[in-house]
Amino acid sequence: MKKNIKKGKITMTITLGIACFALVMVMSMQFKIVNETDITSIENMRETELRTELANWKTKYEETNQKYEETISKINEYKETKQSNEETSKLVEKELEQVNMSLGKNDIEGQGIEITIRETEKEEISRVTADDLIVIVNALRLSGAEAISINDERIINMTDIVDINETYIKINGQRILSPYVIKAIGDQSYLESGLIGNGGHVDEMKKIGQDVSIEKINKIKINKYNGEIKTKYME
Repeated sequence: MKKNIKKGKITMTITLGIACFALVMVMSMQFKIVNETDITSIENMRETELRTELANWKTKYEETNQKYEETISKINEYKETKQSNEETSKLVEKELEQVNMSLGKNDIEGQGIEITIRETEKEEISRVTADDLIVIVNALRLSGAEAISINDERIINMTDIVDINETYIKINGQRILSPYVIKAIGDQSYLESGLIGNGGHVDEMKKIGQDVSIEKINKIKINKYNGEIKTKYME
């Protein structure tokens, strides 16, 4: 019995000894690892990583900022191009409008005068001829008329005003009859003085008994030329 107790104590002592030895060895290894570890190196490594990361972020920021500036530059370029195109478009539209106006392809309104010529039934008074209308039209043009029409037929550079068998007049190929209503847009005083002052043709027509009247109107509408403009010799 005593032998067994003694044997057990020995075994426990050996076991405790081995455990203590193992513990000492583990602690010794840990101290060794701690002693061999360079804390400064770890700190330097972290600082280097941080600097590298900061440099990477700086590069990314610069790239992003550059793309942002490029985008803004393109947007401004698009705006300038759009504005330039709009200005060009407006200029072209204005020039086209002026061309159409000179060609009589637009309805227009403005101040001017209206001349009305009526045929009389008196045989001794000569009839109104195409030449009468042509002289009046030319006088209006010389007085600065911007647009002219006769019985709503727009007068353009290629308009023909002709007598047909001394019985009626054709304008732009259309037959017109009395009363002849001539509309002209422009300075009212200039237009009127071109017809009645210093031997104007309206004065001459009145002297021979023809019925002619002139009225100043602040808003006259002249219709556009509806015919086709043809050229034979221009290319």
